[in-house]
Amino acid sequence: MKYIPLIGRGRGGGFLGGMVRWFIQIVIYQICIGFIAEIFGVSHMVALFIFLGILAVISFAGYMFKQRMAPGVDDF
Repeated sequence: MKYIPLIGRGRGGGFLGGMVRWFIQIVIYQICIGFIAEIFGVSHMVALFIFLGILAVISFAGYMFKQRMAPGVDDF
């Protein structure tokens, strides 16, 4: 019988660690989307798109900052 650990070591975190990580992410995202929906008085679907837009702007700003600080890194 093969031993399958519930809480693994390393980057993956095993099955239980992955479930806990997934649950925490969902809860945090739901809190953010609910907060946006309540502040702006929009539905959760519209708040989701606002949240995704905010994440896209942050990602784009990080990409531009990285290109400014280290140009040519992605040229390989």
